Amino acid sequence: MTDTSTEATPDKPTHRSGLAAAAREFVLIVVGALIVSSILRAFVGQMFIIPSESMQNTLLVGDRVVVEKLTDVERGDVVVFEDPGGWLGTEESGQKRGSVGRFFEVVGLLPDSSHGHLIKRLIGMPGDKVACCDAKGRLMVNGQPLEESQYLYPGDAPSAMEFQVTVPAGKVFVMGDHRSESGDSRVHLSDVGPEGGNPGDAAFVPLDKVTGRAILVVWPASNFSKLGVPDTFKAIPPAVGPPPAKPSISLTAPPK
Repeated sequence: MTDTSTEATPDKPTHRSGLAAAAREFVLIVVGALIVSSILRAFVGQMFIIPSESMQNTLLVGDRVVVEKLTDVERGDVVVFEDPGGWLGTEESGQKRGSVGRFFEVVGLLPDSSHGHLIKRLIGMPGDKVACCDAKGRLMVNGQPLEESQYLYPGDAPSAMEFQVTVPAGKVFVMGDHRSESGDSRVHLSDVGPEGGNPGDAAFVPLDKVTGRAILVVWPASNFSKLGVPDTFKAIPPAVGPPPAKPSISLTAPPK
């Protein structure tokens, strides 16, 4: 007898359902990549574009730098920080991107335009005494003179203004490497903070506004370099005693 029954075969996926599955997989990969990129940007590292001349020749306008967020900052680091209040002029702040560009910044697919941020060298930690200048015209930290030829802009003096400060608790004192073009802590030694307070409060950057330390110049390729702590900072002695709650500021030179 001839068997006329037919064996059922499983349905084959159509071309359309295959495309839909591939599209879903692609979307999941993209979304996952964006989430990972956003987490890395928020907690590990971030790229910034240098907007001004204040850190020449260590950093040039348009350089892309990688900023690392996991390590505590220290004297001599090049640091990126949010404007502590009233520091930024148009020449210091990067151009603000539109909503699409800002989205790609947030997820880490574009370098940060640096809008609302500054980049300087960290000179004084909480409790440090920073002064300018000694008999040889050198900047001093805790009584130790800095030999700044390694990074100071050619022809610039360590500072054109005299001062003596003690950095208060929770804040740092920063200066640009191109001192004659840098609106840094020195410039704000007579300014009150953004919410009022005492003269000079605006000169010091709160540690909670420090985004991180710049560790690499990655673009343009011709400028690729590692950013580290200059040797001169390794000779600075620790601050004596706990940092004060309020800064101590004098716009005079230390005794020679």
